[in-house]
Amino acid sequence: MPLQFNTVKLFAGSGSTELAKKISQSYGKKLGEMTLSRFSDGEFQPFYNESVRGSDVFLIQSTNQPTDNLFELLLMIDAAKRASAHYITAVVPYFGFARQDRKDKPRVAIGAKMIANLLTAAGAHRIMTMDLHAAQIQGFFDIPVDHLDAASIFVPHIKSLNLPNLTIASPDMGGSYRARTFAKYFNAEVVICDKQRKRANEIESMSIIGDVSGQDIVLIDDICDTAGTLSKAASLIMENGATSVRAVCTHPVLSGKAYETIENSVLSELIVTDTIPLKGHSSKIKVLSTADLFARAITNINEHGSISDLFKIIDQNKQ
Repeated sequence: MPLQFNTVKLFAGSGSTELAKKISQSYGKKLGEMTLSRFSDGEFQPFYNESVRGSDVFLIQSTNQPTDNLFELLLMIDAAKRASAHYITAVVPYFGFARQDRKDKPRVAIGAKMIANLLTAAGAHRIMTMDLHAAQIQGFFDIPVDHLDAASIFVPHIKSLNLPNLTIASPDMGGSYRARTFAKYFNAEVVICDKQRKRANEIESMSIIGDVSGQDIVLIDDICDTAGTLSKAASLIMENGATSVRAVCTHPVLSGKAYETIENSVLSELIVTDTIPLKGHSSKIKVLSTADLFARAITNINEHGSISDLFKIIDQNKQ
């Protein structure tokens, strides 16, 4: 007998509506109907306008600020569980609080672990996300985590730029592994910008490890918040003789004066994905969509296929 698959229903949280529409279009199924009721004091309540009983439900919502995005997702999961959904997958393109993955000083919370506990307690059976700030966050969950890799989107784009003297760079020591992963697909060299911070979002000093003279530099990072690190790294790289410098960053948090900082920087462009909707504009920002990748992952989960098969596009680019 042929395999029988449960009905798939996709729903969008209010923080990821545009991306959810693209995912549903790529998947070939309309988004489910849902209402978010709001009380005058700011309290809200999600409500499914259609039955989800026995369905495989995919709830699409990034948990970037404000915290309402996270709490809305938790309520969506709880509502689906209480409505007898067969299987609930929280599709979290950007996993907020991921920078709080350890105790880096006394008397602080490990926020990423707490969020993992909340999502599981709410009733999620599975998490799908992309480019976690720290890969070990997958271990914070006691349910399956599908960790999608934006390299399968960025690598073909970087290749299409045909940069004559490509060198991959990391804006800090923590991102060196990510930079090396990209570099191996191009047989490119890696340089690292070593930064020292006074406090969060404030850089005290920065130096370059490696030679950037005459090179076309591509900075690789997972999160661009204030854009201060990328801007300072780009300036230092150009001062040391690079021909050009651009940046690739999965999650465009872009808070504070980030758009102004990027526009006034020496970066030729900042290439990001649509895991977080842009709140401003810069002529230097180019957005690549993650919708097709998430849609294929949803198909594979529903049909009990392999998620790792989605990354074969990278292997093809190595040849």
